[in-house]
Amino acid sequence: MTEFDIVGAEPIRSGRATDAYFDRTTAALTHADRNPRVVAEVTADQFPSGEFELFAGLNDAVALLAGREVDVHAIPEGRLFDGGPVMRIEGPYLEFARLETSLLGFLSHASAIATAALDCRAAAPDAQVLSFGARHVHPAMTAAVERSALVGGFDGFSHVAAGDLIGRDASGTMPHALSICFGRGGQEAAWRAFDEAVDESVPRVVLCDTYSDEVDEVLRAAETLGDRLDGVRLDTTGSRRGDFRHIVREVAWELDARGHEDVDVYVSGGLGPDDLRRLRDVADGFGVGGYVSNADPVDFALDLVTVDGAPAAKRGKLSGAKAVYRTADGRHAVGLADREGPPNAESLLEPVIRDGEVVAGDATDLDAAGERALADAEQVGYGT
Repeated sequence: MTEFDIVGAEPIRSGRATDAYFDRTTAALTHADRNPRVVAEVTADQFPSGEFELFAGLNDAVALLAGREVDVHAIPEGRLFDGGPVMRIEGPYLEFARLETSLLGFLSHASAIATAALDCRAAAPDAQVLSFGARHVHPAMTAAVERSALVGGFDGFSHVAAGDLIGRDASGTMPHALSICFGRGGQEAAWRAFDEAVDESVPRVVLCDTYSDEVDEVLRAAETLGDRLDGVRLDTTGSRRGDFRHIVREVAWELDARGHEDVDVYVSGGLGPDDLRRLRDVADGFGVGGYVSNADPVDFALDLVTVDGAPAAKRGKLSGAKAVYRTADGRHAVGLADREGPPNAESLLEPVIRDGEVVAGDATDLDAAGERALADAEQVGYGT
């Protein structure tokens, strides 16, 4: 037993983190001395529909499959997919049979979060966007959430321990609780304490809607911190009376009128892409939580498509190893792997593991993934 309800790395790596029927399958095949060489594909939709999603979670999938007697091809992280496989595994079936549950979990949740993040990035391409959703998920998932948000184009995230794993510093300044600890009318004392205590590398962005009107608190913050004030944050937008867009514009106007035109205005609290589109020309940045962290997992499945070199598939699935392409006009195309692809098309599946050895190149690199996501989004017109 562990202190928390967390399945650790060892049972994931060993295959214990599996659905019970894979244990039964392994027992049956071993008993029958049957272990065919197969091609298996991870797929969400068989044919393109025009509904693109962003691929993420490959870093964990590669770590899971590395060192096993398999060859793996995959779409690099940060590429948009729409039909056909995102991953192809070739090798003796028992090498990876018990890993299917964890493999699909790694890819399904990460891809959903990355896609939701790209929705927000496309809605506000010029704003700073941060992931504030760690509080909505199990703590064991926070690094996957924050990493996937970065794959989707976010500029940063809030969770400290996730940052330790990812190798990035967490962002964020203060909650309402800080001002409340100083009591009504004590906002200035809270802002000064923050300014005096927090490392100089942290931007002086203060929360300005705890007790009174947003404009009132913003101007008091500007008077309190003066030139040290980098920005103000307005939170819990859904609870505000009136037109929140007008409130943000009023705050910016009053700051400008008093010589604080360089102070940025950030907005958070229950935001999604529609909110970002509505506010992107009046706010400088956004904190997005549940829309990203609570995204519905992509419905990936793993299917055997060849057995001992012969096409094979269950009813309703397409047999034979496949290739996927990005066509010159930005569409997604699927075809059999041993056939010629569309003219001038880019093949999306790349080798990431060969004979158990990782050969992924930059396919799992976080910075490269974020760049690919933005480039792909532009090519296919994502979010337009």
